[in-house]
Amino acid sequence: MPRSDRPIIAIPVGDPAGIGPEISLKAALDPRVRAVCNPILYGAAGLLERHAGLCGIAAALRPVVRPADANWPDGVVHVLECMDNTGIELGKVSAEAGRASIAFCGAAVKAALAQEVDAVVAAPQNETSIALAKIPFDGHPSFVARQTGTDEADVFMMLCCGDLKIAHATLHRSVRNAIGEITRERVGRVIAATDQALRRLGVAEPVIAVSGLNPHAGENGLFGDEEIEIIAPAIHAAALREIRVAGPFGADTMFHMKGIDAFIVMLHDQGHIAAKLLAPNAAAALTVGTPILFSSVAHGSAHDIAGKGIADPIAMIDAILRLSTAKHANA
Repeated sequence: MPRSDRPIIAIPVGDPAGIGPEISLKAALDPRVRAVCNPILYGAAGLLERHAGLCGIAAALRPVVRPADANWPDGVVHVLECMDNTGIELGKVSAEAGRASIAFCGAAVKAALAQEVDAVVAAPQNETSIALAKIPFDGHPSFVARQTGTDEADVFMMLCCGDLKIAHATLHRSVRNAIGEITRERVGRVIAATDQALRRLGVAEPVIAVSGLNPHAGENGLFGDEEIEIIAPAIHAAALREIRVAGPFGADTMFHMKGIDAFIVMLHDQGHIAAKLLAPNAAAALTVGTPILFSSVAHGSAHDIAGKGIADPIAMIDAILRLSTAKHANA
């Protein structure tokens, strides 16, 4: 693929006190990434120089004011300067780090909305630091929804690891509150958003399986009636719209099903436990339902190993390759 035809991927470097800058640098320098896209790090050159030095990463950093200024010569990593925060202490939560990480991500999303970049792949945030900065944040999907002017009720997370894709009807909520949010309308929206996301990823005729909420998908009402009253009717309505979807299935057994392009679960842990057992620290979290292509890694900021050079960038690399392929397929 000629360099000029490659999608431009914005990489906000995440929590500056964690491993985000390290894995962002490693991903941007990876030959597999450079072969399929043109990456730009959204952060601060001084911050990234510091992380590169501590981690032993040889990187020629070149600051740019806008993506159009980049030309991607071999060995150069472009950095779009978002703010100066080189003095943030590594491995520590702080309001300063929280403000910086949100600034990086917000700038990248703004660039995607303006079609200056083709997709965004975000390094991990630290929610405690963001809370100290008094910035509302309960995960990337709702953040991206607000930044793009999308109704938060229409935006969901899909975990991706290899061929496994798991979308979530609810995310960062208490179990009590999450159960209250499971309605026919919400289940219908997550089915529709999942179908659309799979098509954007290049799946021509997606096949989707939906879990129940209760053990054994309610066992015909023995263990709860949400499957009968809510989930099954939503699946039936989606099928009438010619979406290839089936369920509800027990969340403890459906991941063994073959020929499924994506699974939908009702609760955070129904999907996250499965994904993290199958792909520890290697899952990417795709935000679905917004007008931009946005993904993030599904692991944390790992303050305990920040600046040590041992963070594994595989989840970041996988997310970048996935969105680069999706953008090229839909070009």
